[in-house]
Amino acid sequence: MRIDLGHASYDLVIERGCLRTLGEMISGIYAGDKICIVSDTQVAVKYGEQVVTALENKRYHVKLLTFKAGEESKTAETLLGLCGQMIDFGLNRGHLIIALGGGVVGDVTGFAASILLRGIPYVQIPTTLLAQVDSSIGGKVAVDMPQGKNLIGSFYHPKLVVIDPDVLATLSPAFLSDGMAEVIKYGAILDETLFEWLMHEVDLDNFSQHAEKIIERCCALKKNIVEQDEMDTGLRMILNFGHTVGHAIEKCYNYTTYSHGQAVAIGMVVAARLGEVMGITPKGCADKISKVCERFNLSTVFPDLAKADILNAMGGDKKNIGKMFNFILLKDIGQAVITPFTMAELEEKLAL
Repeated sequence: MRIDLGHASYDLVIERGCLRTLGEMISGIYAGDKICIVSDTQVAVKYGEQVVTALENKRYHVKLLTFKAGEESKTAETLLGLCGQMIDFGLNRGHLIIALGGGVVGDVTGFAASILLRGIPYVQIPTTLLAQVDSSIGGKVAVDMPQGKNLIGSFYHPKLVVIDPDVLATLSPAFLSDGMAEVIKYGAILDETLFEWLMHEVDLDNFSQHAEKIIERCCALKKNIVEQDEMDTGLRMILNFGHTVGHAIEKCYNYTTYSHGQAVAIGMVVAARLGEVMGITPKGCADKISKVCERFNLSTVFPDLAKADILNAMGGDKKNIGKMFNFILLKDIGQAVITPFTMAELEEKLAL
């Protein structure tokens, strides 16, 4: 699949077992000598040696860097630490960085690549469902701040995205559920057929049979959106469905209690209910989203948080413009609309 962005275009490879041919793929796009791989402490144990060996077999000089797994590591401190180690390794703008891991690894590594020496080429190798269907595509890279999620970042596209569905076999059920929140999101905002398929035919037990189809469909949907709105100023905002409240929940619990997918699942139900209250979303949509989320072991129960705390956390969302909150609502399953609210309107209408 080709992500067509002119000078920033790149290929996205989806193929079972493609990690085994990684050396050939990298040598097809990179003629330098040094490669720095960044992973986390969990993924490195599973795939670090395999990836290093594949690259060393092509005579690359390889350095594997790791940081502690988890959203709590998605910080400026981690970012600067990686940059320092890359400088010590002697990376220059003619070298290559590889992100090997889930969304946190991809975001931190991509951001490091974007700022180190004002830009070093990098490759995404996402190893979680969430990263494979969403965060590895589109060039949004960032770290969190105490004030909110993804508040320091940039747009910096990889040179290649390599997706091997076979790596999902090593995911725990919790991580698979986490990624399904983003899959459900794509169905809710863009593809009613996908949504209904998830509702009636796919479940956690038979997921592996459908993995390639799910990944390909979600990537194709995101490709279409990114190609129309690379810089996230209009249409691309619909990909934030469920994320405004979801990010606020993550922040309120300091990114430790609710995973990204669990928080987004709750956020999607809240957004659908808000749309129903506003008369924008048909009655029953929130229940449909709740049911399909529960099918994949995703929570839909709002946590014990005061509305004031959630609204305060939402105030720092990067999608806000001026005094307006940009909420993504549904006209129906498969149809999203960007809807601005004032704080006063949200205080009145938001049902938690």
